[in-house]
Amino acid sequence: MRAVSLVPSLTEAVARTVPGVLAGATDWCTHPAGLDVVRVGGTKNPDVARIVSLAPDLVIANEEENRVPDLDALRAAGIGVLVTRVRTVGQAFEELARVLAACGARTRPRWLEEAEAVWSAAEPPGDRATAVVPVWRRPWMVLGRDTFAGDVLARLGVDHLYTRHADRYPRVPVEELRAARPDLVVLPDEPYRFTAADGPEAFPGLPCALVSGRHLTWYGPSLVRAPRVLGRALRAARR
Repeated sequence: MRAVSLVPSLTEAVARTVPGVLAGATDWCTHPAGLDVVRVGGTKNPDVARIVSLAPDLVIANEEENRVPDLDALRAAGIGVLVTRVRTVGQAFEELARVLAACGARTRPRWLEEAEAVWSAAEPPGDRATAVVPVWRRPWMVLGRDTFAGDVLARLGVDHLYTRHADRYPRVPVEELRAARPDLVVLPDEPYRFTAADGPEAFPGLPCALVSGRHLTWYGPSLVRAPRVLGRALRAARR
C-alpha cells in the first residue's frame, strides 16, 4: 500500500499507525518529527505531477484543506482519492477510522481509543464563556458555523459568538469583534500564527488565550492531549 497525504493531521495519524505506507506528504506535514517522505507542495497548491509520479494507491484529502480541481486532476490520472469531511469531534473519530482502514490498518490504534475515551470523559466547566476566535488577520476572519474547532471549544465550555453565522469563516472587522465584548478572545497559532506580540494588542481590555492550533484544529493523535492542553490555556486566560 502506498499513500500520499495532503492533510497534516492525517499524515501524522497514518505515519504513526501504519509506518511505511506514506510515500508523500505536503510541506506543512510537520508531524511526526523526522518524517522522511517525498514532499509534494502545499495543501492548496500540491504538485499534481509529482504525486502522480509516486504512483500511490490512494491520496488522502480533506474537503476544507484541499482544492477540488487538484483532486479531480488526481482522479483523472487514475489515482484513488479519499476525501474526509470533519465538522465535529465525533466525525473526526469516524473519519480517522475510515482513513486508517483504507491505508491498511487492521485494528483501531491505541491512540485512537485513548482519544475517544478522553473526549468522552471531558466535562466542560460549569461557567461557560463566550468567545471570538480569529483564524486570520489582514483581513480578520473568525470561526463561524459548523467547524471542528468550534465543536472542540464548545466541548470545553467555550461558545464562540459567530456559530450561527451564514459563513463558516466569516470576515468580520476587528471593530465589530471588539464591540461584541466576548468573555474571551481565542488566538490559535495556526493557520495564522498569533503570538503574544501579534494579536492581543488588537483587543485591549479583553482576556486573550493563546492556544495551540494543532490541538484546536488537527484531528489525529493530537486529540489525546487536546482537552488538557487547550483547557489549561483557556482557564489561564479567564483567571
